[in-house]
Amino acid sequence: MNSYDVAVIGSGPGGYVAAIRCAQLGMKTAIIEKYSTLGGTCLNVGCIPSKALLDSSHHYEDAIKHFEEHGIDIPGEIKVNLKQMIARKQSVVDQTTGGIDFLMKKNKIDVYVGTGSFKDATHITIVGEETTEIEAKNTIIATGSKPSTLPFIEIDKERIITSTEALKLTEIPKHLIVIGGGVIGLELGQVYKRLGAEVSVVEYMDRIVPTMDAGVSKELNKVLKKQKFKMNTSHKVKSVERKGDEVIVKADNKKGEEVTFTGDYCLVSVGRRPYTDGLNAEAAGVKLNERGQVEVNEHLQTSASNIYAIGDVIKGAMLAHKAEEEGVFVAETIAGQKPHIDYKLIPGVVYTWPEVAAVGKTEEQLKEAGIDYKVGQFPMRALGRSRASMDLDGFVKILADKTTDEILGVHMVGARAADMIAEAVVAMEYRASAEDVSRMSHAHPTFTEAIKEAALAATDDRALHV
Repeated sequence: MNSYDVAVIGSGPGGYVAAIRCAQLGMKTAIIEKYSTLGGTCLNVGCIPSKALLDSSHHYEDAIKHFEEHGIDIPGEIKVNLKQMIARKQSVVDQTTGGIDFLMKKNKIDVYVGTGSFKDATHITIVGEETTEIEAKNTIIATGSKPSTLPFIEIDKERIITSTEALKLTEIPKHLIVIGGGVIGLELGQVYKRLGAEVSVVEYMDRIVPTMDAGVSKELNKVLKKQKFKMNTSHKVKSVERKGDEVIVKADNKKGEEVTFTGDYCLVSVGRRPYTDGLNAEAAGVKLNERGQVEVNEHLQTSASNIYAIGDVIKGAMLAHKAEEEGVFVAETIAGQKPHIDYKLIPGVVYTWPEVAAVGKTEEQLKEAGIDYKVGQFPMRALGRSRASMDLDGFVKILADKTTDEILGVHMVGARAADMIAEAVVAMEYRASAEDVSRMSHAHPTFTEAIKEAALAATDDRALHV
């Protein structure tokens, strides 16, 4: 039987990063993955493939809507080759997952393909093409999450689908009904909207991306409506039925009236649930809570002291970069170091176009906490860089403490917001004030000038370009 200092169950961003960091710290490490490719949901059927399709569809939309204005004439009809688009997406996935294979070899990490389950707290049974048992002094559970559904919805993976199936459709939907106005639904909805589908979003809450700042939600809603999305908030879905190639969704609106949506595809994107199926956690003394999450303490240690859990399988935002930070945190904890994660400074991003990004507190949270704050906001359309690229929608909003001027939250909608938010994270990590950021030189012309201007606006309302 092979023995290891650390075994990692699950090879998503949290798992493979944890394994690499353990190996870097001199621990003999194994990683267990039930699928034939490493990388988990994120690399195989999540973050990476969805961004590949978002980029491809963005190029197509630019070609049919904006090239002429840029002075680019393309003779003949511009057509979507969905088969090639999906094939390119898959090649991106293959290259990325292949990169993880390389990193495992480079760091001398043993890879086991099969479903890992606990025999006890120090032994793991791996069922694949053959059954293997390994011994591990420490184990990291990184088994991730799966798409959630509603009790009355039967996902047939053909017409009533999750994000996994939406990434490999063989035709462009005529009318895609998206149940859930969160990140996944809006991103994939935009992919197919650009390619010609009618898209109807049906959201239970009174606004889309409801966990984000209300101003951001309102702006994104306005932009998507301009892109011809049909938004239906405050709608409670009560039935989803397939009849041949047709899907019928019935919901009650905020007045309690029944509304019917009819389309050829229905994407169910109502969140994700922790995935612990087959783990046999109880055999190792690992406790789960009522939501199916693995219970952990502040060291991400489970009720079994030598077993840790990270990523989507524990509480907190289901984000790949959160899982990565936790993977490093646990590896360094096992090695006797004293690492730290500031969960308040983990950014959230929606990769629609314009992109949405945020870090820190929302206005609603500051009001609820009774914190006096000030707001600095700057519109993207006031930037020369935005006009040059025709990306005029959105804004940057900075929330700062009214007394100390410390930045408490940054929220933005706009081109390259996903990249720009890192500046806000760095500033807040060092507890910068709005004035600190306002006095930093930002290259001109760039989108990040909006951050400087929003900081100026929060500092005695002295933005320069509005």
